[in-house]
Amino acid sequence: MMVSVRAVSRQQRLTAASRTPRAQVRWQKVGHWLLPWLIPLGGLVLWWVAVTSGWIQPYQLPLPTTILRTFIDLVIHGELARHMQATLQRLAVGYILGAVFGVALGMLAGMSKTIRRAVDPTIQGVRAVPSLAWVPLFLLWFGIGERARVLLIALGVFLPVYFNTLAGVGGVDWRLVEVGYVYRLGRWKILRTILLPGALPGILTGLRSGLSLGWMFVVAAELLAASTGLGFLLVEGQSTMRPDRVIVALLLFAILGRFSDALLGAVEHALLQWRETVATAGQEEGS
Repeated sequence: MMVSVRAVSRQQRLTAASRTPRAQVRWQKVGHWLLPWLIPLGGLVLWWVAVTSGWIQPYQLPLPTTILRTFIDLVIHGELARHMQATLQRLAVGYILGAVFGVALGMLAGMSKTIRRAVDPTIQGVRAVPSLAWVPLFLLWFGIGERARVLLIALGVFLPVYFNTLAGVGGVDWRLVEVGYVYRLGRWKILRTILLPGALPGILTGLRSGLSLGWMFVVAAELLAASTGLGFLLVEGQSTMRPDRVIVALLLFAILGRFSDALLGAVEHALLQWRETVATAGQEEGS
């Protein structure tokens, strides 16, 4: 009878854990929880010391308490909700557009050599263009409005999703596809039962990379004469010499980006539970 390596490994860890004293296990859990916070807390202490000691002037880098007061003011006056709503709406629409087209074209290019030969060289060339270089062209094409911003974000999301989907389809074992043909499965059934599940790890990696680039492109998009959004808050803070507002916007980008990535990571973990990899083994050990 075949026994899963993961099941054996999990049983060995449970056996070892049962032999470890409870106090040691408790401290290990506390250490595991604290580990990701060490660098942010260390940075916060260094920040405080640098400003209070006069190494950096407060007009260049305000104290953390000033940042907190600015954050509370923005919340009380409703500005923060307005800017966050605008940014999240643009990101959501642009992300869905870019992800749908990226997965669809990546699958088609992966399945057909003709389509791949037709579209891949052009998309490779588009990838080499820096994100900000697209801004003037998008302004000329789509004008100063939401459409230009959303399409710029969609372009940023599309590229990593397309390339990872293409790589995912290319990595599917060809012998499995041949077995599908032997059993006279149609093209749609081969796509649904062999290619799509086989390419799923690549697609999900592309969706996470696309989300990361989406957050980068949303800043560039909100430089297009926007009057709302966290990117606008950055520009406004810079033009009015308010580093506290700039730092609040930066922190919110970091928190929202981390939260959205964690959300996609959880979806990826749920969909790929069948995989036995070093990463999944590490997650189980950490749990």
